[in-house]
Parts: sequence; structure tokens; C-alpha cells
Amino acid sequence: MFSLKTRILWIGLSLVLANCGDPASESEQTETPAVETATEGAEPAETIAAAEPVTGDTGTCENFTETRMPLFGDLHVHTSFSFDAAAMYTRATPDDAHRYAKGEPIPFWPLDENGQPTGTAQIDRPLDFLAVTDHGEFLGERAMCITEGSASYDTPFCQQYRAEPSSGSAVLAGVIFSEAPKRMESICGPDGSLCREFARTPWQRIQESANEANDPCTFTAFIGYEYTGTPGGSNYHRNVIFKGDVVPDLPVSYIDAPIDSKLWAQLDGSCREEDGCTYLTIPHNSNLANGRMAPYRMLEATLENKKGYASTRLLREPIIEIFQHKGGSECVNGLSSVLGAPDELCDVESVRRLGKEQDFALLVQNEQGEVVVERHSELITECEPGKEGENGMLGAGCVDATDFHRSALLVGLKEEQAIGLNPIKLGVIASTDAHTATPGGVAEEAWGGAVVGETSPAGRLQKGVLTSGIDGNPGGLAGVWARENTRDEVFAAMQRREVFGTSGPRIMPRLFAGWDFPADSCDRNDRDALGYDNGVPMGGDLAPSTAEGKPQLLVYATKDPNSLDLHSLQVIKGWIEADGTMKTEVIPVNTNADGASSLCAVYTDDAFDPAQSAYYYARAVEQKRARWHTYDCAKLAEADRPAVCSDGSYPETVNEMAWTSPIWYRQP
Repeated sequence: MFSLKTRILWIGLSLVLANCGDPASESEQTETPAVETATEGAEPAETIAAAEPVTGDTGTCENFTETRMPLFGDLHVHTSFSFDAAAMYTRATPDDAHRYAKGEPIPFWPLDENGQPTGTAQIDRPLDFLAVTDHGEFLGERAMCITEGSASYDTPFCQQYRAEPSSGSAVLAGVIFSEAPKRMESICGPDGSLCREFARTPWQRIQESANEANDPCTFTAFIGYEYTGTPGGSNYHRNVIFKGDVVPDLPVSYIDAPIDSKLWAQLDGSCREEDGCTYLTIPHNSNLANGRMAPYRMLEATLENKKGYASTRLLREPIIEIFQHKGGSECVNGLSSVLGAPDELCDVESVRRLGKEQDFALLVQNEQGEVVVERHSELITECEPGKEGENGMLGAGCVDATDFHRSALLVGLKEEQAIGLNPIKLGVIASTDAHTATPGGVAEEAWGGAVVGETSPAGRLQKGVLTSGIDGNPGGLAGVWARENTRDEVFAAMQRREVFGTSGPRIMPRLFAGWDFPADSCDRNDRDALGYDNGVPMGGDLAPSTAEGKPQLLVYATKDPNSLDLHSLQVIKGWIEADGTMKTEVIPVNTNADGASSLCAVYTDDAFDPAQSAYYYARAVEQKRARWHTYDCAKLAEADRPAVCSDGSYPETVNEMAWTSPIWYRQP
């Protein structure tokens, strides 16, 4: 699969070539003849995004708000229960992550000579909700290796794992590098049952931690885990979030279900609505996917299979993570398949840029058996039509339209015209993906790192083996518009896609679409209610008008009270021309060069064609601020500062921003 002849070791979120130790060897990729994801009796997917009607309910919380309140959280964070976080000597537990999210200090870097944390970390403001998403893969393998008396405790691999966790974790990671993953027989037994059995205890502890931390009306804690497929070095990851405390006996991992349709099928079998179990999945880092998150992967592309896949994905995968510490996934400039003017904000915290030479690092094993760093360079190009690339997790490999949200939404609209259903109808959130139990620790001036190698300013300023170090960033936050802070309400917001993401600050954006908003909408005290009464919120469908007219967007945003003023408010439109051409446009609707605490606009799409399918989403942009690395550079003596502190290879400033979920218009 790799063209490189050396054996590549990925450390932290590392990957290795198969045949390192005794992980499963590669096998022929096989096609799944039919979609296994139809959920009999499920609610039709097209109704999921509908706004809930005003009911007059009072809810369970004193601050219940019918027109919904903004809540901020993190749906992607790891602790020592993750094999790669443990490999970097993270000692923090799911309990620590929940404590941190609630505002309490927890142990943090630096580490002493015994690997124990000597520092502390504390978030600036508590979060409203959290899902700890430790990797579902290898919960059992790790437990067997560290539990004295287990059947595998004294095996050579487990001895190696305890002596050198990073190299042991690299061997484990080789399993999820495969297209046809299998558990290590020497550890798990011929059928893998030993590891599945030992996974029960950490999985139970993950559940207990979330249930204990959950505090209705004050703090919502979801049970979740990460599904971590990385075939060919490309990102195929998803976070699985459960609504309540009824969950499967074990996580369905990439080893159990190596394609998304199998993941949903197995979850449907083990998480049944009639038993009180409900879930959704959230893909992340599509920016590193090399085209592998395109729909229908490894399925026989019949019309029936496509419809089955799209229907299930609409139900089970309503949102995507648009931003995190491994970069932004909103957009990329230069796609030949999408027509639109360049957008400079697509380059904010981007890992790969089309037409640019990408420098990346590999840890390789030389002939003497030593692990050394090799630098490589590669021109980033588009993927060939219908072909997948590789090495995205290194920041390398080809770029596909489905790798970025803005262009992927167009692919979904075009597919809807062909089969009648949209397989890429995704709202957006953001998160951190911190492997240090520090959810929501996103301040540029106080970032302490997210993965191995980032434990000091000098470490963070280096290029990492993965898209980390100087190429990384503090990550973002997930936002929801919910009536109250409970599991039911936050989960319902995710299901209907009334969610948003930010690159860190707690910006509060709103978007409604309708056919008749009053001209004074921005000046009215009841504009939230007006949005629901006269239109549909983010995540919904704008129904065709019964009379001739143009769509109107009521869009507004309020700044984070602890952050910079807002600079601009933009609407991003994507549409399909009659000849099938995919187009996008960034439309400034309100700009204040001096900065403002809030911005609002009623935008009328005068270019609207009722025969064209389209989507709209909003982006609220802050004034420029110093990028995180400038603070780390200032902490070092001038003589100790690396070149990135002065050579201009990384921007000294960034624009933080927030993205709403789209609103879709479908041609009649």
C-alpha cells in the first residue's frame, strides 16, 4: 500500500506497516454485496432535521428556553484509556476529563523522571457538555497487558508494551492500518474473545464515569467512544455518541466493522431503540481522508444499495466535525470540480493545500534497527476520479472533494439528484481531539499541547510525525441550540442538526431561512422567535415557496464575551447548475472593520433559481489575533527559538471563527 520501502512507525496516533510484530497481515479488499444498514421501522431520515414545534413545555430546568440557548462542549477527547494516549504517558482518566470540563484543575505536563505529571491544567470556563471518546479499539489488549495474572500478561508483546508503551502502541496501531483488520492472535486468542472479554471492564468504567458526571440542567455527560479506522494511512475515524445510559455491551470498533455501513449495521443490532438505546456517529478530520469518506465505500454501487446507504446515514450520521487540533475541514482552494473564487479563510489552520509542496516527517527504522526521523516532501494534488489516496494522517496524499465540508455538500446535492436521497447531509460541530483529558482547552495563549511531543514550547514548535506540533492548533468547540442542558435536549439538537462549531472562542451564531422576514428583523427583541415562526433554523430544509419569491436568510452572531470583537458575517452558498456544474460563493453580509460585539443581516438571494438545489451556511469571523505559536516562541530565549519563530513559514496571526450548520433547498 505504501510506496516507501522503509517500515514506518507512527507514534501517538501512530500507524505502522502490517507485518510489524504479529498484527494481522493485509488481505484482499472485498466488496460488500449489499447494504446492511436498513433500520426497519425507523423514522424517515428526511424528517430528522425538522424544527421542533413550539409546545409550551416547561422542561425540567429552571432556565428552560423555548427558543433555545447556546451550549458549548467537546465531543472528542481522549484519556489514558486510549492506547495512544497511554503511550505518551498520559495518566489522566475519564473522571479527570469530566472534572476538567467542569472547571476543576487536573494533573498535566510536564512529567518528572518517573513519568508522573508535575503541572496542572484548568479550563478558563466550564463546558456545558462533554463526551469522552476513548478509542474502542484495543481496550481489551491494553487491559490484558497491564493486568497481572491475565492470560497474556507474560507474552513477549505485553512485556514489550509495559517496558516501552510507545513502541507497543505502534504495533497495535498496525492493526487499524489494514483494510481487513484482525486482532493479534498471540494476545487475544484465535477468535479474539480474550480481548473482547477484557474490554468489558474499561468500557464499564467509561460508562460509570459519564453517568456519575452527568448533572441535568448543569452539565451533560454522554457515553461515547471513537471508531478509529485508518486504512492506508488515511483518516476514516468517527466518534460514536449514545443518548442515554443504555449502550451496547462493547463498542463496535474498526476491527469489528471496517466500513461505515457495517458499523451502523452492527450498532443497530446491539443498540436497539426498543431497548432504550440510541446513537449517532460523527466523522472527523475528513481533511485527512484522501477521498475515503466518499459515500458507498466498498459497496456494490447499485441504486438499491445507494438508497439504503443514504437513508441510514441520514438517520445515523447527521453531523461532522469541521475543526480540531489536526486542522480545519471546511474548505480547500483549487478543486477543479468546484467553481468558486479563492477563499483565504480556507487556509486558516489548513494542513494540506492543493498545488503546494507539503513537508512531512516519518519515523523509520534504519538497517541498524534504530528509529530515526526522515523528512519527505510531496506536491499535494487532486485524487484521480473514483480512486482513493493514502497517507493523509501524515498531512500527505491526494485531496478529494469529499475531504472538505463545503465541496462534500455539493457532492451530496448532486447525488440527491441522481438517487433521490442526500448521503452527505451534514451539520457541523468542532472539538479538540486532545489526548490529555483536557476538553475545551482551546485558548491560543495557553495551549499546552494535545499529543505526544507537545509537552513543552520547544516540542510544540517542531514538526510532528503526524499533523501535530507546529502544524497543529488548540482545536475547537461544539455548539448546540437546545431548550435546556440535558442529554435528551442536547442529543435532539444534534439529531436535527441545529448545531455549530467554533475554532475556539464561544461565538454564538444563528441562521434561519425563510421567504418573508421583516426588514427590521435585526432590530427586534423577538428575532429568535421570529426566526422559528417565519423560517427554518440551521440544519433544516427550506421548503419551496407557494408564491414567487427569493429566499431570505436571517443571520446573526454574538461575540464571545471573553474574546475579541467580530469582524465579519458571511453567507456561504453552494449550488448545482442545470448542467451539473458545482459552484460555491462566499457572500459578505455584514462587516465591521473596527470590530463589533454582534453582527446581524437579512440577506436576500437575488440570484436564486428555484430549479437549482442549493445550501446556505453562515460564518462569523473574529478580528485577527496572535497564533498560539507566537506565545511559545516568546517563552524561549531568542537563541533557542526555532526558525518557525521568525521565517514567516507560519502566520503570526489567525482569524478565529464559527460555522453554522447548513440549510438546504432542494429543487422540486
